[in-house]
Amino acid sequence: MGIFGFFNKNKKEVLDNGLEKTKHSVFDKISRAVMGKSTVDDEVLDNLEEALITSDIGVDTTLKIIKRIEERVARDKYVSTSELNNIMRDEIASLLTENNTADNDDWELPTDHRPYVILVVGVNGVGKTTTIGKLAYQFKKSGKKVYLGAADTFRAAAVEQICIWGERVGVPVVKQQMGADPASVAFDTLSSAKANGADVVIIDTAGRLHNKVGLMNELKKIKDVMKKVLPEAPDEVLLVLDGSTGQNAFEQAKQFSQVTQITSLAITKLDGTAKGGVVIGISDQLKVPVKYIGLGESMEALQLFNKRQFVDSLFKK
Repeated sequence: MGIFGFFNKNKKEVLDNGLEKTKHSVFDKISRAVMGKSTVDDEVLDNLEEALITSDIGVDTTLKIIKRIEERVARDKYVSTSELNNIMRDEIASLLTENNTADNDDWELPTDHRPYVILVVGVNGVGKTTTIGKLAYQFKKSGKKVYLGAADTFRAAAVEQICIWGERVGVPVVKQQMGADPASVAFDTLSSAKANGADVVIIDTAGRLHNKVGLMNELKKIKDVMKKVLPEAPDEVLLVLDGSTGQNAFEQAKQFSQVTQITSLAITKLDGTAKGGVVIGISDQLKVPVKYIGLGESMEALQLFNKRQFVDSLFKK
């Protein structure tokens, strides 16, 4: 059973409910695209292209999907509009597979070293601290010993929030005073976690993207200092994005990828938006795997991303 297997029994229901707004929006647009048509022709494809772009899937990814559907129509000679939903589901899932977007249901912590270190980045307001808290909760529920590091020392509120989550979940938080060197906090966190046999370390960082050079230098320093304690650290650099901002989330992802290497993504707040299609575009365009999706306030609403289940839920009538 994967690391978050505890929640698998509820996963499909949470996923379906969380994508409800996006699903209705996408279906409405697709229905208008094929209205009055029995077969998929050029007009339907043009209308479908517009529907996908306005569903926040993004221009480049939409063009890839349309090209695949065109090839399918040319190969099969006759494709009815009633088949279009299943075709889109298959082609989008196939596209994500080709771009190495893995299904994470059976993901396990590496066994060759401990602790596993996750460095979390993202601008303020995207749900970064909440995601850290939910990750800590789920790791602890699966029997892992977790440490949190409050290395966003730029904002007093950030340290306070992560401490609140630490108390709520029941895991230790390593912190210093506001304005302290974030790399020093990271060093102390890893040193303490290693000395106490922790399995997982999750470190928060500041998200001052308006000062890219400063952020780049800060993250590099944090990484360099962590390697003095654990040469392989960080194991993962997780970028948290707010899915409700649609294409703005994609732009943030591009900007962060210019500042530091991103190895995985968490896309939050998908339950309150009709812009969930951005998950498909970000997965395709960045070539960085979406690992977690946030679908609500509950602890169970942070899920490991499964591309097939996501696409199936999105296009389920």
